[in-house]
Amino acid sequence: MVGSTVFLDIEQGKMGQCYELKSIIDAIPWNKDGLITAIAQDGQSKDVLMLAWINRDALLETLNTRQVCYWSRSRKCLWRKGESSGHRQKLIEARLDCDGDSILFLVEQAGPACHTNRPSCFYLGLNTQHATILTQPII
Repeated sequence: MVGSTVFLDIEQGKMGQCYELKSIIDAIPWNKDGLITAIAQDGQSKDVLMLAWINRDALLETLNTRQVCYWSRSRKCLWRKGESSGHRQKLIEARLDCDGDSILFLVEQAGPACHTNRPSCFYLGLNTQHATILTQPII
């Protein structure tokens, strides 16, 4: 419960107040696989691009290199976004949510974010009757 104490203390913090990065990372409530969710958002348009998973190593690499790195659950290894496609994500800013179990990356996206070549992974609209493709792939 040490992690939750850190985030409860931060809730009472003042704007601009700083905390040691190591203590924050140690307090993150990583799941049983050592992961939390990561959301990538375009830093200019504010479009939500994708959701992925990140572990401690991927987070530290992202902060150090300013190139977004995730954890691939299927490949069970670090996944440097755009490594093979060239559609990299340059980190503008990283923000941890209020209880430390999700991170938001504001990014500069090169090319489409989705492996389907769509600008965002969130292209399937849902209603009570249908699922509808809302955007076409970038060709």
